[in-house]
Amino acid sequence: MGWLEALADWPVAEALRASFYAYPLVNVAHILGFILLVGGIAPVDLRLLGAWRSIPLTAFARVLEPMAAVGLVLAVGAGFLLFSVKPEEYAANTPFLIKVGLVAAGTANALVQRFSAGWKEAVRGGPVPAAVKARAVLSLAIWLGALTAGRFIAFLD
Repeated sequence: MGWLEALADWPVAEALRASFYAYPLVNVAHILGFILLVGGIAPVDLRLLGAWRSIPLTAFARVLEPMAAVGLVLAVGAGFLLFSVKPEEYAANTPFLIKVGLVAAGTANALVQRFSAGWKEAVRGGPVPAAVKARAVLSLAIWLGALTAGRFIAFLD
Protein backbone atom coordinates (compact mmCIF):
# COMPACT_ATOMS: atom_id res chain seq x y z
CA MET A 1 0.00 0.00 0.00
CA GLY A 2 1.36 3.39 -0.98
CA TRP A 3 1.39 6.39 1.31
CA LEU A 4 -1.57 8.00 -0.48
CA GLU A 5 -3.69 4.91 0.08
CA ALA A 6 -2.57 4.75 3.70
CA LEU A 7 -3.48 8.41 4.15
CA ALA A 8 -6.94 7.78 2.68
CA ASP A 9 -7.38 4.94 5.19
CA TRP A 10 -6.31 7.14 8.11
CA PRO A 11 -9.12 7.25 10.70
CA VAL A 12 -9.21 11.06 10.61
CA ALA A 13 -9.72 11.01 6.83
CA GLU A 14 -12.43 8.39 7.21
CA ALA A 15 -14.15 10.52 9.88
CA LEU A 16 -14.03 13.58 7.60
CA ARG A 17 -15.64 11.59 4.78
CA ALA A 18 -18.31 10.18 7.09
CA SER A 19 -19.31 13.38 8.87
CA PHE A 20 -21.86 15.80 7.47
CA TYR A 21 -20.28 18.69 9.40
CA ALA A 22 -16.58 17.96 9.80
CA TYR A 23 -15.40 18.40 6.19
CA PRO A 24 -17.20 21.75 5.66
CA LEU A 25 -15.87 23.04 9.00
CA VAL A 26 -12.32 22.04 8.10
CA ASN A 27 -12.85 23.75 4.73
CA VAL A 28 -13.92 26.93 6.56
CA ALA A 29 -10.76 26.70 8.69
CA HIS A 30 -8.70 26.35 5.49
CA ILE A 31 -10.32 29.45 3.98
CA LEU A 32 -9.90 31.38 7.24
CA GLY A 33 -6.23 30.42 7.20
CA PHE A 34 -5.79 31.87 3.73
CA ILE A 35 -7.70 35.01 4.74
CA LEU A 36 -5.32 35.54 7.67
CA LEU A 37 -2.29 34.63 5.56
CA VAL A 38 -2.98 36.86 2.57
CA GLY A 39 -4.64 39.49 4.74
CA GLY A 40 -1.41 39.69 6.70
CA ILE A 41 1.01 39.60 3.80
CA ALA A 42 -0.70 41.79 1.17
CA PRO A 43 -0.86 45.01 3.23
CA VAL A 44 2.82 44.66 4.18
CA ASP A 45 3.74 44.08 0.54
CA LEU A 46 1.70 47.10 -0.52
CA ARG A 47 3.32 49.19 2.23
CA LEU A 48 6.76 48.14 0.94
CA LEU A 49 5.66 49.31 -2.51
CA GLY A 50 4.69 52.76 -1.21
CA ALA A 51 1.11 52.53 0.03
CA TRP A 52 0.27 54.07 3.42
CA ARG A 53 3.63 55.79 3.76
CA SER A 54 2.39 57.73 6.78
CA ILE A 55 2.20 54.47 8.77
CA PRO A 56 5.60 53.10 9.80
CA LEU A 57 6.44 49.68 8.38
CA THR A 58 7.21 48.52 11.91
CA ALA A 59 3.56 49.06 12.88
CA PHE A 60 2.40 46.94 9.95
CA ALA A 61 4.90 44.19 10.56
CA ARG A 62 4.33 43.93 14.31
CA VAL A 63 0.63 43.17 13.82
CA LEU A 64 0.48 41.48 10.44
CA GLU A 65 3.49 39.13 10.50
CA PRO A 66 2.11 36.99 13.36
CA MET A 67 -1.33 37.04 11.73
CA ALA A 68 0.15 35.74 8.48
CA ALA A 69 2.13 33.05 10.30
CA VAL A 70 -0.98 31.81 12.13
CA GLY A 71 -2.85 31.87 8.83
CA LEU A 72 -0.17 29.79 7.12
CA VAL A 73 -0.22 27.16 9.87
CA LEU A 74 -4.03 27.03 9.82
CA ALA A 75 -4.26 26.90 6.01
CA VAL A 76 -1.62 24.19 5.67
CA GLY A 77 -2.95 22.13 8.58
CA ALA A 78 -6.56 22.28 7.41
CA GLY A 79 -5.40 21.78 3.82
CA PHE A 80 -3.63 18.58 4.80
CA LEU A 81 -6.83 17.31 6.40
CA LEU A 82 -8.80 18.17 3.26
CA PHE A 83 -6.15 16.45 1.12
CA SER A 84 -6.41 13.31 3.26
CA VAL A 85 -10.03 12.80 2.19
CA LYS A 86 -9.11 12.15 -1.48
CA PRO A 87 -5.30 12.10 -1.63
CA GLU A 88 -4.95 10.11 -4.87
CA GLU A 89 -7.39 12.40 -6.67
CA TYR A 90 -5.73 15.58 -5.39
CA ALA A 91 -2.23 14.27 -6.13
CA ALA A 92 -3.26 13.95 -9.79
CA ASN A 93 -5.00 17.36 -9.94
CA THR A 94 -2.89 19.95 -11.80
CA PRO A 95 -4.37 23.05 -10.11
CA PHE A 96 -3.80 21.42 -6.71
CA LEU A 97 -0.16 20.73 -7.56
CA ILE A 98 0.27 24.29 -8.79
CA LYS A 99 -1.29 25.62 -5.58
CA VAL A 100 1.00 23.53 -3.38
CA GLY A 101 4.02 24.71 -5.38
CA LEU A 102 2.93 28.33 -5.10
CA VAL A 103 2.33 28.04 -1.35
CA ALA A 104 5.84 26.62 -0.97
CA ALA A 105 7.27 29.40 -3.16
CA GLY A 106 5.31 32.07 -1.28
CA THR A 107 6.49 30.74 2.05
CA ALA A 108 10.11 30.64 0.86
CA ASN A 109 9.83 34.17 -0.53
CA ALA A 110 8.37 35.42 2.77
CA LEU A 111 11.20 33.83 4.75
CA VAL A 112 13.86 35.26 2.43
CA GLN A 113 12.17 38.67 2.70
CA ARG A 114 11.84 38.54 6.49
CA PHE A 115 15.47 37.61 7.10
CA SER A 116 17.05 39.87 4.47
CA ALA A 117 19.22 42.83 5.38
CA GLY A 118 17.02 45.06 3.23
CA TRP A 119 13.93 44.11 5.23
CA LYS A 120 15.70 44.86 8.50
CA GLU A 121 16.79 48.23 7.14
CA ALA A 122 13.27 49.09 5.97
CA VAL A 123 11.71 48.07 9.30
CA ARG A 124 14.17 50.36 11.10
CA GLY A 125 12.75 53.23 9.05
CA GLY A 126 15.34 53.24 6.30
CA PRO A 127 14.64 53.25 2.57
CA VAL A 128 13.04 50.19 1.00
CA PRO A 129 15.67 48.58 -1.25
CA ALA A 130 14.76 47.50 -4.78
CA ALA A 131 15.23 43.81 -3.91
CA VAL A 132 12.70 44.13 -1.07
CA LYS A 133 10.23 45.80 -3.43
CA ALA A 134 10.81 43.07 -6.03
CA ARG A 135 10.08 40.36 -3.45
CA ALA A 136 6.92 42.26 -2.44
CA VAL A 137 5.68 42.23 -6.05
CA LEU A 138 6.61 38.56 -6.36
CA SER A 139 4.76 37.84 -3.11
CA LEU A 140 1.56 39.48 -4.31
CA ALA A 141 1.73 37.53 -7.58
CA ILE A 142 2.47 34.21 -5.86
CA TRP A 143 -0.35 34.47 -3.31
CA LEU A 144 -2.85 35.63 -5.94
CA GLY A 145 -1.77 32.65 -8.04
CA ALA A 146 -2.19 30.26 -5.09
CA LEU A 147 -5.69 31.56 -4.42
CA THR A 148 -6.59 31.29 -8.10
CA ALA A 149 -5.20 27.76 -8.41
CA GLY A 150 -7.13 26.80 -5.29
CA ARG A 151 -10.39 27.92 -6.84
CA PHE A 152 -9.67 25.83 -9.95
CA ILE A 153 -9.07 22.59 -8.04
CA ALA A 154 -12.73 21.61 -8.17
CA PHE A 155 -13.17 22.56 -11.81
CA LEU A 156 -10.12 21.21 -13.66
CA ASP A 157 -8.28 17.90 -13.69
